[in-house]
Amino acid sequence: MGRGRSSLTLIATFCSAEAVSMAGFALVPSLLPRLSQQWSLSATEAGWLAGIYFLGYIVAVPVLVSLTDRIDARRIYLACAALSGVAMAGFGGFADDLWSAMCWWWLAGLGLAGTYMPGLKALTDRLPVAAQSRGTAFYTATFGVGAGLSYLWIELVQVALPWPSLFAVAAACAALALLLVWRGVAPAPVLATVRATGGHWATVLRDRRLLAFCGGYFGHNWELFGFRGWLVAYLTWLNASMHHPWTSLPGLIAALATFLAVPASILGNEGAHRWGRSRWLKSVMPLSCALALAVGLAGELSRHLLVPLILIYAASMNLDSAALTAGLLTETAAGIRGTALALYSSIGFAGAFVGPVAFGVALDAFGRNSQAGWLAAFATLACGVGCGRWAIGRLETSPSGTQPP
Repeated sequence: MGRGRSSLTLIATFCSAEAVSMAGFALVPSLLPRLSQQWSLSATEAGWLAGIYFLGYIVAVPVLVSLTDRIDARRIYLACAALSGVAMAGFGGFADDLWSAMCWWWLAGLGLAGTYMPGLKALTDRLPVAAQSRGTAFYTATFGVGAGLSYLWIELVQVALPWPSLFAVAAACAALALLLVWRGVAPAPVLATVRATGGHWATVLRDRRLLAFCGGYFGHNWELFGFRGWLVAYLTWLNASMHHPWTSLPGLIAALATFLAVPASILGNEGAHRWGRSRWLKSVMPLSCALALAVGLAGELSRHLLVPLILIYAASMNLDSAALTAGLLTETAAGIRGTALALYSSIGFAGAFVGPVAFGVALDAFGRNSQAGWLAAFATLACGVGCGRWAIGRLETSPSGTQPP
């Protein structure tokens, strides 16, 4: 009983720290209309600002995740939580144009790389085997909850505070996350693990099935984070063109759209178990692609129809998330699973960088204040998930090379 209670306390500590540390996650997407106006940004420049966060993530995550094989992941978490706080405070205090903002926001993405996956590693290293699956499920679900809460508090508070003060709040939350883990989680010796070697990387890179899942995740993140990066701006444009109570608080709609990721991801994994992973992914990805185009075409619709359509689309794009990750894990031999996850995360979040940038480029090319411009931008999201669907189509023709005999 005591051990079970201890495991629950540990899970609660890490999940609470994760949710708190993500307070600043939606700051740039939520403030994109205001920052674009204040700094006279083109849509392409705004897309770079939104996407640079994930470039920081993909640069850092292979290094930081591999470090957890050699030092306690708790130490990496604490250092990067502090880095996140510095990045948020730096953005609020010193960002006064596109380039300075990009530097600080890139650093914030690096902080996420050192808290999210190393936090999961620190948690599972301290849990008994029987509790690891549940702990992982709660921790990964908290990412969606934390992202949704970030949109929510920013929407509620930004009317009362200047935008630099919002970054100060996020910096304080990063400090609180650091304190929760520092005081609530004891140091632990590094568990014996198999280190990633050049041979492991060669094995993973030769496995076409694993690469297919990585390609699917790239497309998923292109669509997901392109959508999240620009959703508040799109709702703001919709409200300016046709005022309506449902679009007058865009952060609330963005928060709800983000919260929907949690049940949709769980439902998607169950669907993959029931109907087969490949079949499920090949069905839900084209659905999401079609809904992206529908949302882009629907700017003139009544807001009573358009807002529910946006929320349905937000849910649909998460029906492949857990199915992709679980597919990678089940296809990978235990000895190289860490290497495979590092590759999967890096390729996937490269898509998270491409998505917001491609969206902004399309807006500039076809008109930021026109329906045609927003249709073209949403078409880039359809292209992203289309790339993912193409990659998943390679599963049936690709033999696996990493499963043990």
